[in-house]
Amino acid sequence: MTITFTRRVAAAVLLLVFTQAHTLLAQTRLAGETLHISRATGSIKIDGELSDEGWKGAVPVTTWYEANPGDNTPPKVRNVGRIAYDDRFLYAAFEFDDPNPRAIRAPYSDRDDAGGGFYDFGGIFVDAGNSGRTATLFAVTPRNIQQDSVIDDASGEAISPDFFWESATKIAARGWTLEMRIPFTSLRYQNGDPQTWAILMYRNYPRDSHYQFFSAKLPRGYNCLICHANTLEGLQRLPAGGHLVAAPYVSSTSSSAPTAALGSPLASGPMRQHVGLDVKVTPNSDTAVDLTIKPDFSQVESDVAQISANERFALFVPEKRSFFLEGVDLFQTPIQAVYTRTVTAPTWGGRITGKEAGVRYTALVVEDEGGGSVVLPGARGSSFASQDVASTVFVARAKRDIGRSFVGVLVTDREGRESASYNRVLGPDFQWRPNGTEAITGQWLVSDTRTPNRPDLTHEWTGQSLTSHAGQVQWSHATTRLDSSAMFKDVGDGFRAEAGFVPQVGYREASAGAGWTFRPTGFASKLRTFVDVDRQVDRAGELIGRDVQTGVAMNTRWNGFMLFRYVDDDIQIGNRSIGRRQLGYSAQFSPSRLLSTVAVSGTTGQEIDFANGRPGTGATVNVSAMINPTNHLNVMLTQDQSWVNVDDAAGESRQLFIARVSRLRGTYTFTSRMFVRGTVQYVSTDRDPGLYAFSTLAKSGTVAGQVLLSYKLNWQSVMFIGYGDDRMLSSQNRFEKVDRQFFVKLSYALQR
Repeated sequence: MTITFTRRVAAAVLLLVFTQAHTLLAQTRLAGETLHISRATGSIKIDGELSDEGWKGAVPVTTWYEANPGDNTPPKVRNVGRIAYDDRFLYAAFEFDDPNPRAIRAPYSDRDDAGGGFYDFGGIFVDAGNSGRTATLFAVTPRNIQQDSVIDDASGEAISPDFFWESATKIAARGWTLEMRIPFTSLRYQNGDPQTWAILMYRNYPRDSHYQFFSAKLPRGYNCLICHANTLEGLQRLPAGGHLVAAPYVSSTSSSAPTAALGSPLASGPMRQHVGLDVKVTPNSDTAVDLTIKPDFSQVESDVAQISANERFALFVPEKRSFFLEGVDLFQTPIQAVYTRTVTAPTWGGRITGKEAGVRYTALVVEDEGGGSVVLPGARGSSFASQDVASTVFVARAKRDIGRSFVGVLVTDREGRESASYNRVLGPDFQWRPNGTEAITGQWLVSDTRTPNRPDLTHEWTGQSLTSHAGQVQWSHATTRLDSSAMFKDVGDGFRAEAGFVPQVGYREASAGAGWTFRPTGFASKLRTFVDVDRQVDRAGELIGRDVQTGVAMNTRWNGFMLFRYVDDDIQIGNRSIGRRQLGYSAQFSPSRLLSTVAVSGTTGQEIDFANGRPGTGATVNVSAMINPTNHLNVMLTQDQSWVNVDDAAGESRQLFIARVSRLRGTYTFTSRMFVRGTVQYVSTDRDPGLYAFSTLAKSGTVAGQVLLSYKLNWQSVMFIGYGDDRMLSSQNRFEKVDRQFFVKLSYALQR
């Protein structure tokens, strides 16, 4: 009955979207004023100087608006933007005044590192498809550090994609200037003449507050950003495609491992050479074809550690590998049915991304040799099994925009090559935005699975067949003062998304929340009070957990954000329900150029010992700081800690465990292209074995160190030289070497 009901709801909403298409098409974009672009009247040299002949015919954009903390008020400093184009490039130039250039916050850093938004930078959002919902952001700091990302009003910002483009900056006595040259081959647009695009000029200005200036008004209370961009007219005779990028690479790795048990001497293995090739072809201006042979998906920096002690479900780690990032916003759906890190050891891959008849699409196929771990989901927790199964993975998504709404369909397929195992997932998704304050989003998926016949890896893999569903629908409402939302999710016991990240199945969840926003003057510029409720039950209707939170969040001076909340929840552990009453907090500030960021967050109060199923008390504390002693040196400090106390047999409170992650990272950046980085990370857990109902170690820990030298002409023409050393705590309480690596990688992008 539940499945039938959910299918009828999804079908009714989809029908409503299609039948209201004529209304939605009239709401494509709440555009700002129209800007006109003309061809450059001469050459433009990208050097930070705006005296070139080509800029003389470009009309200056002098009307800007302060969207934060002001409400579309005149900016407190002068901003001027210019745009032009020629047969191959889109150009943008900016003059950013600053009454005190010494206060500019822009140390040298790696690409895509803007200090969490606490550095000065400026740039442009380019909606080349004139969709009114998706744009590419090209931004630069005053030290010429580039950052780019894809912004989608429905799914948010994806910071991983990189593009080919050029920039130059110059800091002067009155502020700083910026020039940008973006190849049309880095943009996706439909063939046609003349072209109508949308752009939004932007400046980030962190001082006593976090100021944000735009070339268009951004009314408060709307659920979109790109929809307010300026209309851009005047583009004609743009290139129709035919671009080719071939990026061969060569790498060499030397690894050492213990000859026997932990603590035995390391033995160096042979040098392993890898040669591969990535190719991108754009047969037309709106289609990209990616091919790769023996792709290099190595990581040049270890993933950020997360505390996993006392957690019920697997932790999510973001994707960083470049091959999977073309059209990455198309893989972002309400249910995380695509998670490309499940592809652990690919030998080759190919994909196509484009737009046809108003439908954006992407499809990829990859041969995966397996390895690593696969998540085994459950209603009350998840576990892992070794992914010792080679497979072929196929993922595709199509998305049709209807005004500011859309409908889409997703399909994933993982076929085991050495067994009859498979996992196939298929279903539609949608978002309906009847106006600027309401949004209804939903997804319905069905899965068909046959597990590998490998009971030696996990008891679940017996070659059994599983068929089930997953559905979610969410409503959100936002106005200047009031915001509210509600969500319902239904996931069957047998649902599996082996190309995605769905660590919990076999449950139904309902949640709702509301907030009220004030805008006082003084220390806080924005204050929001809120209340959120959530309830989960299993397929039999038994409680999994319920949660009520209420609190206050505020934007403050010193580019600050603070949040305080009270948590009242109950979680079913075994055959009993255990409650928690906690205080949660979070605070982050960017007080100066020297202390770029300081942050603290955590909880304190009642806790749950999930491993042994009993109540306790405890806390989590997460502290971090980013320091820039000079414009070239950056130091990042992180200390995360979590502990739980429980009563022993005599009723006395004792510490069950304490888990820590300590991380020190120092980076010296010579220029915008070259840096050297050193990282040391210590992860440990101390336990009291006498308080556990099963056998466990009293102490475990790892220490990882890494040094990396990086030189980048662009994101695909790079040189990396690195050294890594990993150690593990032994039973003799010594950190013994478990791995040592030295690697070199060279890659160069050839373009035509």
